[in-house]
Amino acid sequence: MEQKQIDRINELAKKAKSPEGLTEWEEMERAALRREYIDSVLGNLKGQLDNTYIVDEQGNKTKLQKKGEK
Repeated sequence: MEQKQIDRINELAKKAKSPEGLTEWEEMERAALRREYIDSVLGNLKGQLDNTYIVDEQGNKTKLQKKGEK
C-alpha cells in the first residue's frame, strides 16, 4: 500500500471526527481503503511467518506450521 493511500485514510478519519462528517461516497472510499490496508498488513505478516523457523536445543530448524497442521 502506498503512503498516498495511507494519508487519504488518515484524512478521511479526521474528517469523520469533524462536525461535518463524511459523505456516503467518502464512507465507501474509506471502507475500501481500510480493507486494502488490512489485506496488505495480513499479507505481509503471512509472508514473514512463512519464512520463520523454530530452532530447538540441538540446533535443528523446523519450519513454522499453521496451527493444527503436522
